[in-house]
Amino acid sequence: MSNQPVDVISVCSANGDIRPLRLRMEDEQHQLLRVDIDEIISVKPIQFVGIEAQIFLCKAQVAGKQWLFELKYTIRTHSWCFFRRVY
Repeated sequence: MSNQPVDVISVCSANGDIRPLRLRMEDEQHQLLRVDIDEIISVKPIQFVGIEAQIFLCKAQVAGKQWLFELKYTIRTHSWCFFRRVY
């Protein structure tokens, strides 16, 4: 489930900071899964081969379990992906 494109609802502050609030993704059984983000633990800007992105370390409850995962926001394409789950 890494590098999977996801739908994200986010909010932008007046100074341009972006913050994800909720995401929708497909699980292993190809069912849509809605995840409300409880906490943003950290935001890390990255640059890889000229592509600017931000990695958000997030915490959320998914199916009754606590998940720690990273979302990647690619600035140029304005796209989000579920980068990886942190165990």
